[in-house]
Amino acid sequence: MGTAEGKTGRRAGGRAARHALRAAPLAQDMRPIRPGLEGGQYRPLTDADVQKIHHAALQALEEIGLADAPQSGIDIMTQAGAILGDDGRLRFPRALVEDMLAKAAKDITLCGRDENHDLDLSGTRVHYGTAGAAVHLVDPVTLEYRHSTAQDLYDAARITQQLENVHFFQRPMVCRDISDNLEMDLNSIYASVAGTTKHIGISFSEPHHVTPCMELIHQIAGGEAAWRARPFISNTNCFVVPPMKFATESCEVMEQCIHAGMPVLLLSAGMAGATAPPTIAGAIVQAVAECLAGVVYVNALKPGHPAVFGTWPFGLDLRTGAMSVGSGEQALLSAGCAQMHRFYGLPGGAAAGASDSKLPDMQAGWEQMCSNVMTGLSGLNMVYEAAGMHASLLGFCLESLIMGDDLIGQALRCVRGIEVSDDAIALDQMKAVCMGPGHYLGTDQTLSLMETDFVYPDLGNRMSPKEWDEAGQPILLDQAIAKKERILRESGGTLPPDLDRRIREKYQIYFQ
Repeated sequence: MGTAEGKTGRRAGGRAARHALRAAPLAQDMRPIRPGLEGGQYRPLTDADVQKIHHAALQALEEIGLADAPQSGIDIMTQAGAILGDDGRLRFPRALVEDMLAKAAKDITLCGRDENHDLDLSGTRVHYGTAGAAVHLVDPVTLEYRHSTAQDLYDAARITQQLENVHFFQRPMVCRDISDNLEMDLNSIYASVAGTTKHIGISFSEPHHVTPCMELIHQIAGGEAAWRARPFISNTNCFVVPPMKFATESCEVMEQCIHAGMPVLLLSAGMAGATAPPTIAGAIVQAVAECLAGVVYVNALKPGHPAVFGTWPFGLDLRTGAMSVGSGEQALLSAGCAQMHRFYGLPGGAAAGASDSKLPDMQAGWEQMCSNVMTGLSGLNMVYEAAGMHASLLGFCLESLIMGDDLIGQALRCVRGIEVSDDAIALDQMKAVCMGPGHYLGTDQTLSLMETDFVYPDLGNRMSPKEWDEAGQPILLDQAIAKKERILRESGGTLPPDLDRRIREKYQIYFQ
């Protein structure tokens, strides 16, 4: 009896120690996963492949060039050395591209309103976040696709604020309850900022919207000087219309954002087989060429302005013409683009983690994990659309966003990789265990690594069937719904009440 009590006491003490260890918050640099883990282990392209793509992109810029630049852009780029042909296309000599690459910002930081959410985009540091322009909100219970609203966007931002593994919030939905485009842009900004202190990405519908939107942003920041010191919003800018054309109005927006001190995402989103070559290599070449034209544009206007090299080629199902963002081809496209970003030494972003599935089901799981892991391992700085996106970018799901936090956590653990050191090899521990108790449970090393080396899912279920049955057979989707409802019930906005009141008095705000 005494022996049994002693054993029970030791087991209880071990459990208590483990619980106490897990309850104590770890310093950021001690956590098993965190923003900015370094990827780059996966290289789908050989060095020779990278060189071929690079030279093909330069050749495309010299021989094909891009059409439809606004007159302001033509003036900026021709003064820098671009050549305007009789056909209206701007062509870019190799020397010009190389000069502008030398001037381009390399190691940039995208600021959050809270500096703890700053994103260091140097090297192969990996960050996951939302993005997109979904026009529907997905209800996985009723299976309904309804128009997304400003309230939905605000709710998504509030949820993102509570998710450790979703590192930034680029607007994932369009506010379809707002008919006036300026009011929609203002509400998109305010819903995002009011919901999260993480870095935010937004778009502008029209060039003349930039000035009034910047007035709102300055008010949120505490003045223009405070904004310019720490710009916490970047402009997601589709400055090209593939294949190889500038998007005239978007370029005018980009120019105004650069003057306003806002970082830009140079986004090229061709569709392989439709608006980009059908081969993976060809689609990457065109995306790289288009984004290199953007590098020339930005740095001819303002050398060293922070810009993300946004190669976003998408896959296409050639049988139907539908997008295939959840495919293996999509994962390869984005991972290959990440290698090109590393080759140029530029901060880069691409799309991954989206699903073609209409609901957060098994198909969504395999599609989201495949591209999230591959792009993370490739060292992609900004993994956009990493959580919540369904139906080939047409639908966004709040429950899927929450489950995506667990999924990205496992992807980040893959990105972290395997540490090999004398301690990790653990030969001394092997000797002690094999000649002693015969197992590693409860050893000092095992306990010390519980929180620093292992990632535990928040919603993912690791119970035995018996435990699962005794717990009432919890279902993953039900758990996500409950967590969503708790966050939205308990989490308010991130702005001071007096500032929120002043903004609501001045602007028509469409969410509560």
